[in-house]
Amino acid sequence: MFNNYRFDLADTIRLSIPIIIAQLGVILMGVTDNLFVGRLLGAVPLGAAGLANSLSFLVLSVGIGSLSVVAAQVSQANAQGDLVVVNQLFRAGLQVAVLLGLLTCFVSVVLALNFGWFGQTAEVTRLSRDFMLILTISIVPLLVFIAARQLGDGLRFPRVAMFITLAALTLNAGFNYVLILGVGPFPAMGLMGSATATLLSRVFMAGAILIYIYRAGLFKSYFQVAFVKLSTQQYVLDILRLGLPGGLTLMFEIALFSVAALMIGWLGENELAAHQIAINLASTTYMAATGISTTAAIRVGAAIGRQSQAEARRAGVAAFMLSAGVMAVFALVFFTANHWLVGLYIRDNTDVAQIAASLVIVGGLFQLSDGVQVVGVGALRGLSDVKVPTWITLFSYWVVAMPLSYVLGFTAHLGVTGIWVGLLVGLTVAAILLTIRFFGLLKPHPIH
Repeated sequence: MFNNYRFDLADTIRLSIPIIIAQLGVILMGVTDNLFVGRLLGAVPLGAAGLANSLSFLVLSVGIGSLSVVAAQVSQANAQGDLVVVNQLFRAGLQVAVLLGLLTCFVSVVLALNFGWFGQTAEVTRLSRDFMLILTISIVPLLVFIAARQLGDGLRFPRVAMFITLAALTLNAGFNYVLILGVGPFPAMGLMGSATATLLSRVFMAGAILIYIYRAGLFKSYFQVAFVKLSTQQYVLDILRLGLPGGLTLMFEIALFSVAALMIGWLGENELAAHQIAINLASTTYMAATGISTTAAIRVGAAIGRQSQAEARRAGVAAFMLSAGVMAVFALVFFTANHWLVGLYIRDNTDVAQIAASLVIVGGLFQLSDGVQVVGVGALRGLSDVKVPTWITLFSYWVVAMPLSYVLGFTAHLGVTGIWVGLLVGLTVAAILLTIRFFGLLKPHPIH
């Protein structure tokens, strides 16, 4: 099978690597925040920052998932040689980003100001509320960046977003250190310094990618003067029609983990801090699978643009194979280096470290399922199949995973480990159903 799919695997790897690095940038800002907060401020601020980042990413997920459909649409249009549609999709994506960004800001402010709803301790509630309010300001810049990078990804120029993301990560780390401790002329802002670092980094990302796209010769042919007068209304509606189900799919998964974090917070501050460490690690490796998922959407979309069902199937198979292999390697690392990985976050609290180390083992178990299910979503997005995957994820995460997590965690008294096992079962169900859906669509009848 490897020999039969050698070209497809090589092309998937080549396109995936810069996309993975750029995808990692979004999540690694939260990871960087947690690393600095855990080392410099301790377990309670770490739990608060992690919880705020989780809820912020939850409200962002609809926008991020909705915009991710644009890369596949750009890939299809480009495969057909339609420069005009590529331009209209890019401009429509930016408009959708601003629209969804403003709506998301409103939801984020409501949640932040009512953080008491989530039943956390008084200190965690206070810190999380202020942290999330600062993150709210960064929502529109982040969504603008994600919308703009769809052009480069869809045209197979993902290195643009990759280099900008790497620069932003460097800035974020520097800002974290300077603003948390108060180095030189900067005031010591503590936990709020970490949130401000993320805000400044996201503003940089949005500005840098827009300047590059509009000024670089690489994209010049897609920005002819005559294109500016063309309406984008239909493409805005298309992005919302196809993208919102994808956004809901991502939201269902992020919400699953966010609610799991809230339930774990009921168990205690040590359990919450341990969960944030383990979920940060799992989220980081998950970005590799999301990069492969984006590549699957682009390659499958291009195949559909060329009217080739066989090529679409091969693109999907290559993505599934690559994701399964990569996530299996990460699972092995989680099994064998769990204590060392936890030590990167915290050293002065052995209770938190022990709980986190056990959770990393469970996280290793669901690496494979997580990788397969997200590639299934991406491959189906390339087929413009978005509604059924939404229902599959809703069922898997909220009918299977969440009730099971509660039962195992609280009724069976397995605590935080039981909650994580419930998550594992839900991800596995989603992986099986999404894979069946993809191959079921391609096998019996042609794609129209």
